Amino acid sequence: MLFEVSDEEKKKAKLPHDLFLVNLIGNHILTFVATLGLATSWAWPMLIVPVVSFSILGVIIYKGLLIRKRASRQKESWYVMCHWQIALKRSLFFIKMILAISSIAAIGLYGYTNLGWMKEAVFALIGGVCILPIMVTTLVLILMESDALHQAGDGKLPDKMIDLYPNFDVKIIQAEQVEQ
Repeated sequence: MLFEVSDEEKKKAKLPHDLFLVNLIGNHILTFVATLGLATSWAWPMLIVPVVSFSILGVIIYKGLLIRKRASRQKESWYVMCHWQIALKRSLFFIKMILAISSIAAIGLYGYTNLGWMKEAVFALIGGVCILPIMVTTLVLILMESDALHQAGDGKLPDKMIDLYPNFDVKIIQAEQVEQ
């Protein structure tokens, strides 16, 4: 649905999506590739990626939970709060994905060091079961967040957000037309 919101509200609603995209594109793609070149001689710079990622995701989660509270909603508008909730939901999904993939990688490392698994089998496990799903998830989240950023600038919200957080005081410019 399209809502009547001010330019200031649109700017504030874009912030969580901007942060999440900086994490996905700037950190998980660009910084990872930049530090990957150093990994053969010095692997410590690769720790920048998870540290920055969890820091940005932590900010999104903290602000998303804080803004949901009634006291904080008086500072921020309903429209801005809904966009923080969208970014919060996607951040939690991304963290769960990273933790699941890290668990699988830890199993592979344990199998190699303690169970005598072949190095190639561990590489196949980590490459096929860990790296590929993270790459696909990152790409899909980039597309979804880019669309959410565009919607935030246009004054739009998905119908699901309106169902979760109803507000009867906002002015609807255009409702989505459902074809039957």
